[in-house]
Amino acid sequence: MTRGSRLGLLMAVVSLVAGLAPHVARAADLPDPTDPASVVKAIPQVPPDAVPRTNPVTDATGLAGCDGRDRTECLFPFPNDRFTVADRGTATGRRVNLPLLAMPRNIAGKPIDPSELNRNDGFSPGSMILTVVPGVDLGKTGAAPITDMARSLDPDQPIVVLNTRTGKRHPFWAELDSNATNPARRALIIRPAVNFDEGTRYVVALRRMRDAKGHLIPPSPAFRAERDARKGTAGHMESVFASLDNAGVNRRDLFLAWDFTVASRQNLTGRLLHIRDDAFASLHGGAPSFTVDTVSDFTPAQNHALLRQVHGSFTVPNYLNTPTGSTGSRFNYLGSKDGLPTRLGGTATLTAKYTCNISRAAATKPARPSLYGHGLLGSQDEVNAGNVQTMAATQDFMFCATDWIGMATEDLPTVGSILVDVSNFPALADRSQQGILDFLFLARLMKDPRAFASNAAFRANGRSLIDTSAVYYDGNSQGGIMGGALMAVAQDITRGVLGVPGMNYSTLLNRSVDFATYSAVMYNAYPDKLDQQLVFALMQMLWDRAEADGYALHMTTRPLPNTPAHTILMTPAVGDHQVANVAAEVEARTIGAAVHWPAVGAGRSFDVTPFWGIARIPAYPYRGSAIVMWDSHKTPVAPTGNVPPSAGQDPHEYPRAQAADQAMKSAFLQPDGAVVDTCAGKPC
Repeated sequence: MTRGSRLGLLMAVVSLVAGLAPHVARAADLPDPTDPASVVKAIPQVPPDAVPRTNPVTDATGLAGCDGRDRTECLFPFPNDRFTVADRGTATGRRVNLPLLAMPRNIAGKPIDPSELNRNDGFSPGSMILTVVPGVDLGKTGAAPITDMARSLDPDQPIVVLNTRTGKRHPFWAELDSNATNPARRALIIRPAVNFDEGTRYVVALRRMRDAKGHLIPPSPAFRAERDARKGTAGHMESVFASLDNAGVNRRDLFLAWDFTVASRQNLTGRLLHIRDDAFASLHGGAPSFTVDTVSDFTPAQNHALLRQVHGSFTVPNYLNTPTGSTGSRFNYLGSKDGLPTRLGGTATLTAKYTCNISRAAATKPARPSLYGHGLLGSQDEVNAGNVQTMAATQDFMFCATDWIGMATEDLPTVGSILVDVSNFPALADRSQQGILDFLFLARLMKDPRAFASNAAFRANGRSLIDTSAVYYDGNSQGGIMGGALMAVAQDITRGVLGVPGMNYSTLLNRSVDFATYSAVMYNAYPDKLDQQLVFALMQMLWDRAEADGYALHMTTRPLPNTPAHTILMTPAVGDHQVANVAAEVEARTIGAAVHWPAVGAGRSFDVTPFWGIARIPAYPYRGSAIVMWDSHKTPVAPTGNVPPSAGQDPHEYPRAQAADQAMKSAFLQPDGAVVDTCAGKPC
């Protein structure tokens, strides 16, 4: 995530204000986007006491559509098979069925449209589990904290997350929302320490919940009635109780229990795999069409790192519902017979731009081609950053980039519309998948000898400046997050670096300093703190289609159909202010990455067992996927709550700027590459 995106967001806010509250701002009254104070002042401020709770149905649980066992929110506990229906046409046999009237509402009273969410056959594999336990003290209760996830598997752990297929407990950590201001509406958040298995039903149980004085907290009357009912009379809950009984969890101890089903692989990845396969089939074995628009050669005095920069465009099949695929577009489903996106008009294309930087070293040895993935709501121009050019020059790379449409600078107006009405979120998820397809087409242009390598712009002295034997991926921040999805579906790329990465935006948002600017808008539109957490969970159900969280189980050792296995190097920054380390660790566990050891120095982790559940790299060179922590020692370890770090110097840019990191990445991004220890047996 890039700091520069903040001004862009402020500019986007300008276009939102009138849409959020037309009576507050007219076009002539819009603030100066270069003056943050004037923008913030212009955002409609609504006193919390003046905001009606979302909808009476969300308060009066027991009415049609609500669960009723957690009386604070209609959709709580969440995720929840209470909000699914049987559907023999899906891979899980379930289909999400969120009622419109139960959805969170913005200050204009508009509920989030659940239509796209209800196309899912289950919930997110990285889903945050949400409920409210009035007055709970997690310390007195003994719930597993973020600093000691191993405790989540203890036999007497008061919170149990059970995989009903294997009968085993699933690791997690529990936390109370650090942002909540009303104790009665403070979310208990249970986050998986490794992603849930796809297409699998889980049971969640809370038992022996205690308050600050150590007193047991009684369950709700609705759940007590189910729990204490005569065996065999509790309907669907009997299967929940039976699963818990088999796991040694006494029904009579329960404060609350429920179940949920995780979405299937087909549902999570099917849209992107379909447009990938359909788009590449349209090439009939050839390369995408492209143009070369400008070629800039540099002397050493002009640019010591680069020999040449090439700008141009390329053509990609268009699966969005507008002719140009402009921001705000959604997938086109007209003519679809299987519920998957179709190419607009059957033959429509869109034009994507690219920037390629060729290292000076390519004059004597062809450069290794690598895609570059840019940061939060940025653009392909990030490939021109000094550390990227240095990497190209010292390690002989050609880095090519395109805009990650869906989450690029041009998408700021759409992001703004989402912040005030989350019903607009499908546009981000859909267009981001088209953006991944754009990257895949660019990779083919870099690898196919008949494409870039045959064009004069990429040749000198009668030979190609590109080594087309392999193509790689290197992305940072957003490029590290969404790059995980790209790597999982890439057919031309088998090795990739995810810089300062993580996954699962529902975990990342509260823990990122970047979100502070965006939340100034979103929290005004959705002022209730409990609603905010639910909104994050709902968004994640669609975000999974375009970020690592939905693909992590297949990124490395369980490849998707018609896709090779991949090897990944993750390089987080200790105490990162923008992408939380804990999210990178969850990803590492999920993809089976091993950690460089010692990972961090003494005192640089709050964990009882640092990097619990992640194997250590046994020896170098290491041929598997890995996570290597980089520590600038200029910032404290991140706080343990769901709040962003702010103390010290943000180390977000640190790893990619280090010669040792660049050398490690270079050794990894080879046809026979491996992780090598460039840190001399010490923490990096």
